[in-house]
Order: sequence, then C-alpha cells, then structure tokens
Amino acid sequence: MTHSRWQNKYQNQDGPGTACEILLKNQHLLPASGQALDLACGLGGNALLLASKGLQCHAWDFSSAALKKLNRFAKTDQLDITTKEIDLETSAFPKTQFDVIVVSHYLHRSLCANICDALAPGGLLFYQTFCQQKAFEQGPKSAKFLLAENELLSLFTALKLVVYREERLIGNTSEGFRNQAMLIAQKPS
Repeated sequence: MTHSRWQNKYQNQDGPGTACEILLKNQHLLPASGQALDLACGLGGNALLLASKGLQCHAWDFSSAALKKLNRFAKTDQLDITTKEIDLETSAFPKTQFDVIVVSHYLHRSLCANICDALAPGGLLFYQTFCQQKAFEQGPKSAKFLLAENELLSLFTALKLVVYREERLIGNTSEGFRNQAMLIAQKPS
C-alpha cells in the first residue's frame, strides 16, 4: 500500500487496534517496568496493552492519521504513549533502548538487525506476521511481505528463542493458529 492508502485506511477506522495474539497470550512474560516500542503500530493495539501494563510506551508509524487516533485513544484511557511519525525503512533506530519491542503484521527484512540492536540486554521481542503458506486468504499477497517456512527464526538468530509457533498447513487447517508465524525472543544479557 502506498502512504496515502494507509492514511485513508486509518482515517476510515474508528476504534483502537487490537493487540496481536503473541502479545495477548504471553503478556505474563512482560517486565513490570521499562521502555517498550510498538513498531509499525497502526492504531496502536499493542501500544495500548503495553502502556496498560505499566511500561513506558513508544509507538512508531508513518501514518499520521493512525497516530492521531492512537493519541486520542491513549488520552481517553489515561495511558502514557509517546507517538512518532517515522519512515521505518530510512530512519535510524536508537541502540539498546527498549526492554520490549512488538512488531505485528509488518515485515521489512532489512530492519531485523536494527530491531535487535534497539533491544536492551535482556529485552524481549514479540513478533507476529503473515506466512506464504496460508490455509485461507488473509494478509498481503506479495511474497515480499510474507514469511517463507521458518524464516522468522532465521531473521533473529542473534536472540535467544523463548516461544515460536508456525503451524503452516499441517493437520486440520480449520483449527489452530494459521497463516502467521509468531516469535518471542530475548536479547542476551
């Protein structure tokens, strides 16, 4: 999608985003405090959850429309979220700043090293996005934005694996977690 198409998409949505499944089901792994980043946050479902858990949350996206709505949602819920309009593909990332980084439904492979560098020692990465092998039509169509089999594991070899799930087309494809891979990994201390 072009920048204007993302702007239009978010302008036409009313409610806040929903936190991704990897974060929702594993929030017990979150630290009690620290700095968190919702990268390519969209309407900020992950940011809202992270801030509600007491983390100092940053939310980055290139859509000013999405960030404006996220700021409104955060204010309504009295949550402290710092938003930043940013082109993730051309901007520098801070080094060793974040205790938690969450990425959902966004894939730009060349950013993986930057994401690892931005994690503080002991920091956690929660990552969830779409795969090439799909049980049903969902998410992007271009292979550029879809993970190959086990690719998410190979993108973050500098981190220690905590949780990984990728069901592909095995077994009863009408059940389970299909179409996406999810990973939680920790930066060595």
